[in-house]
Amino acid sequence: MKRLLPLRPSAMVLHHSSSSRSGVAWVLQLLCLWTLSFRAHGGGPRKLYIAYLGHVKHGHPDDVVASHHDLLTTLLGSKEGSSASMVYNYKHGFSGFAAMLTADQAKQLAEFPEVISVQPSKRHTPTTTRSWDFLGLNHQMMGSDMLHGSNSGGEDVIIGVIDTGIWPESRSFSDSGYGPVPSRWKGKCQVGHDWGSKNCSRKIVGARFYSAGVPDQFLETDSLSPRDHNGHGTHCASTAAGSAVEAASFHGLAKGVARGGAPRARIAVYKSFWGLGFGNTATVLAAIDDAIHDGVDVLSMSFGVDENSFGVLHAVQKGITVVYAGGNEGPRPQTVRNGAPWAITVAASKIDRSFPTMIMLGNKQEIVGQSLYYRGKNSSMSSSGFKGLVVPVSCDMDILNGTDVKGKILFCTMQPSDQDVFQQAAQYVQDGRGSGVIFAQYTTDLSFTALDVCQGIACVLVDLDIGKKIASYMDDASSPMAKIEPARTVTGKEMLAPKVAMFSSRGPSPDYPAIIKPDIAAPGVNILAAKENSYAILSGTSMAAPHVAGVVALLKALHPNWSSAAIKSAIITTAHITDEHDMSILAEGLPRKIADPFDYGGGNINPHGAADPGLVYDIDPQDYDKYFRCTIVKRASVHCNTTGMLPAYHLNLPSISVPNLRSPVTMSRTVTNVGGVDSVYHVEIQSPVGVRMEVDPPVLVFDAKNKVHTFQVKLSPVWKLQGDYTFGSLTWGNDQKVVRIPVAARITIQDFYADVA
Repeated sequence: MKRLLPLRPSAMVLHHSSSSRSGVAWVLQLLCLWTLSFRAHGGGPRKLYIAYLGHVKHGHPDDVVASHHDLLTTLLGSKEGSSASMVYNYKHGFSGFAAMLTADQAKQLAEFPEVISVQPSKRHTPTTTRSWDFLGLNHQMMGSDMLHGSNSGGEDVIIGVIDTGIWPESRSFSDSGYGPVPSRWKGKCQVGHDWGSKNCSRKIVGARFYSAGVPDQFLETDSLSPRDHNGHGTHCASTAAGSAVEAASFHGLAKGVARGGAPRARIAVYKSFWGLGFGNTATVLAAIDDAIHDGVDVLSMSFGVDENSFGVLHAVQKGITVVYAGGNEGPRPQTVRNGAPWAITVAASKIDRSFPTMIMLGNKQEIVGQSLYYRGKNSSMSSSGFKGLVVPVSCDMDILNGTDVKGKILFCTMQPSDQDVFQQAAQYVQDGRGSGVIFAQYTTDLSFTALDVCQGIACVLVDLDIGKKIASYMDDASSPMAKIEPARTVTGKEMLAPKVAMFSSRGPSPDYPAIIKPDIAAPGVNILAAKENSYAILSGTSMAAPHVAGVVALLKALHPNWSSAAIKSAIITTAHITDEHDMSILAEGLPRKIADPFDYGGGNINPHGAADPGLVYDIDPQDYDKYFRCTIVKRASVHCNTTGMLPAYHLNLPSISVPNLRSPVTMSRTVTNVGGVDSVYHVEIQSPVGVRMEVDPPVLVFDAKNKVHTFQVKLSPVWKLQGDYTFGSLTWGNDQKVVRIPVAARITIQDFYADVA
């Protein structure tokens, strides 16, 4: 029996087109027209520009719109180009429009006599689940790009959430504007103690709960219904598919629009975890089994058990894409959970948002930490004056006991792994009617800030350098004092993001060493989402997984015929490995380092890239049996004949991992063209250190008759030693597309020893 993973550890504005034309073909046509039009006018990157034309000079709004299109047609040379470029029409209070233009086109447009000004669209106030804006998915972009254009936010895709239930009254689950429940849905709305049939809706299309086999002590703190009294399931469901909610925040922090990645998707609830997060294999498998029957399209599973991998395999073989949290035991290697190759395993990354908190010492020195502190009515810091600072010999409970913290601020220095010390010290201050805690540690990562413990007190993290300044002040002062101000929200490109969170579990997978895990990283640090009738900020790979589930829902709506393997491939091969400053993504740890595939798989998720990946590594889901049938049945103590089974690295995955490279190994990979019909791709090889990688053929030519190509990959050890894993990549590319897969190899000469880090 297992428990949930630990819970804690202005963008460009586009518009949904009013045109009646829709569908993938139309979107692809628009993209082609954009490309042709912009090439004809000098090319260059396109950005969103606002053209202001002054007062409305036409009587009917349709005439205003027509005048905008006439103007843009003159600039771009075609009506098709105008339609493809137009994003907004301002036609009531004033005249103007928003369009995707190159800098040269914007300059030319500004010279037209009718145009008063042309300015780039700028970022303004940030939105709440900042993660979606950070990933390029603004909720106002529906209908204006390839990923949103034909499916309006994943409408009618059904996401099954196996978790602690859901809080149906949350505004994030409003079904306003929804059509009938899809006729293919076969699920049920299971009533319970505090859940009636009306708690299901056109948004929450079904709900079940599984209590058999759960110890009474966990049921006693919960209710026998799909209702979520924990908060975890509600948070995850709203992250994946929550409807847009204006002015959401956590006590004023992270204020903006809260919504899921696929805000028009439907949600099916499978409550399999109880109390503080107790669940077991039986409840999870029952949920998976029902989900297969009910007709879900995506399963979001933010917990850490591996025993149900065969249930997940069946779900995948029935066409369901399964997304798993990777675990919160990082940064140690070999801690990644849920390593099955048929599922998508998610690491947690940070976004470009922080919550700086000003601390003023008694000597008027101002320093900055990070917290989620707000000054509530019941806060012991409700008065803004200075409080006494106290530092014990140690913040371990054995030594801390007896320290007087009433009305004071406790100062502790701890290691990042000392989360128990953190929570115990915070609880000690809470119980002792203290005012706050300042923790000095290697990183100011808020991932495991225990919000439940810190309610009413200020819990602030500072780095070790700041900690030394506080300690130095306390040594010099006869009566050290400090004042903590409430946190504020800061976002922007000035912050180095994304980064892999320190707590995020790392590979290689202990169960599947020939499979690179995790597969992908997604935002999982300080994510704001629904909790009961309010909103909470939580961190963990539990929060990262529903981000990927939301993207999967969008991809399923856009490409309904794609297999789960194709969707997984699209996500991995288009991921970002650099940030907005073109710097390599970092992984938090001791010390911080450049991230590798065991930190983030293919990289940080890139939703728009995944919508049009060019090539995919597809897999017939029945093929998993050829490589893993013995691994699956082994846990059931069933005898399995391994004769004839190939090593897992021969599976057509969008990654390569050879954990014991002693002599040259050759494997094949097959790619399917899902992009332009006539395409030529050239290979780019980055060999792992100490390994020679060769690819044959080095060029792939696709046309209407040749949509699938197979190539050979040969890895040969250059060194003869007992080595560590080293990393490289294999990339197919042309002028439009880059299709990259990670490669890991470990040279070995003996069985008794091999490093994994």
